[in-house]
Amino acid sequence: MSLEAPTYLASLQNNIRQRPIPWDGAVRSGLVTDSQLALIRALDRAKKTELKKSIIENDLDGYTALWVGDKAASRLSVLESAAKQPAIIQYLLVLLGDLIECAPTLAKSLLLSDDPYRSLRPLLLHSKTLDDPIPLLASKVITGIMAAARDGSAATRQALPETLSYLSELVESNDAPKQDIAIQQFSAILYSRQTRRQFWDQRNETVRPMIDILRSAAGVGSQSSTSSLWSGSATLRPATDAQLSGGVGLQLLYHVLLVLWQLSFDSSEIGDALNDEYDIVILYTQLLRVSPKEKTSRLIIATLWNLLEKNQRSLLPTAVLARLPSLLDNLTGRHFTDRDLLEDLSSLKELLEDYTRTKTTFDEYVAEVNSGHLRWSPPHRNAMFWAENARKILEYENGSLPKKLKDIMNRSWDQDKAVLAIACNDIGWLVREAPEKRHQLERLGLKKRVMELMDETDENVRWESLRALGGWLKYSFESSK
Repeated sequence: MSLEAPTYLASLQNNIRQRPIPWDGAVRSGLVTDSQLALIRALDRAKKTELKKSIIENDLDGYTALWVGDKAASRLSVLESAAKQPAIIQYLLVLLGDLIECAPTLAKSLLLSDDPYRSLRPLLLHSKTLDDPIPLLASKVITGIMAAARDGSAATRQALPETLSYLSELVESNDAPKQDIAIQQFSAILYSRQTRRQFWDQRNETVRPMIDILRSAAGVGSQSSTSSLWSGSATLRPATDAQLSGGVGLQLLYHVLLVLWQLSFDSSEIGDALNDEYDIVILYTQLLRVSPKEKTSRLIIATLWNLLEKNQRSLLPTAVLARLPSLLDNLTGRHFTDRDLLEDLSSLKELLEDYTRTKTTFDEYVAEVNSGHLRWSPPHRNAMFWAENARKILEYENGSLPKKLKDIMNRSWDQDKAVLAIACNDIGWLVREAPEKRHQLERLGLKKRVMELMDETDENVRWESLRALGGWLKYSFESSK
């Protein structure tokens, strides 16, 4: 998938191409050999892309040795011999990047050598400053070689983790041009299940900072404030033609969405974890709500389709809690023209309609608890619901729901204290409707936690914890008679 080069990178490359390089002095200093210089000058004289491609293909072995060296003849590559001259290295990296784009056969030929990335990998560590162009240009070449050859060799598997680590530093830099460069390189190398697996294995470096960008775009400042998405209190600034909320540029947003769409090809393996760790369903629902362009809506809907279709049992309930069905109904009124978008939108609506036709109130409650975030949905205040389902809740999947309530209550919820109040409400109902099971809750430490919450600063939490404890006191008193 070809993307337009980021402006920052294109400008950097053009500036480097125009710099004069003292090649004769480099030859005298032993940084470049006469034969290497002849190969470079042949390309410099060829102004047209097709001519450069022809020159390379007519001497593929020579140009391969130029960049990877000749181990049998103990000859270094030009990147190794000129390593002490940053200006020359920058020029060579730009040149090699251009050659890989115009002659993909060169990338495939480089990969036939014993260690095609030997000269490039050390350059990722050239300096610790992200303003150094050498690691940036080296990463562009490395990912260019991988993408051009769609390679899965041992050499690529070895080079990929450190390349992803470097690019992730750029994404975390909060420098939008550098973020966009890195994310476009992410997209270029997610061409196979193998590379996507490595990308996912390093998700704390790769996926997490991209999710942070999406949170900003959705009006959520940090991972701890996902509660604002569930409560509907995310703060949004009006989108412009160039930016969304949080100062996220539309181009950067599109590229992040593109990478996560590519990652969603493996939804059957990673979909549940993607939602458990990053609340992807509620986040994408909010992004769809504020998406200003058809191209971003297309990627959001396509990703949601991949996730929900492959993880129906676990993610469809979350999608309903996130109010995705009603949002999709509203989108039907928009005049979309993209056929893929319309097809995915129709499929997603049908999938959710089939699910909502058969789900019960108990299913809704289970989904809400398993989502890890409680809100004042109808079951919490419904006496009939608790009378019919309290014991079922305690017994469901070997007591998994009380354990999940424990996990929820053990968090501070500084930005959404209502969650703690709702959890105390639910515990109180369980004790009142199934008093003989209260020891099950006590063994989980829930009685102790309810007592602790009586000291909360939030008055609603204090009130609900007092009501919950009242059930325990009532039955404890009666059993002592």
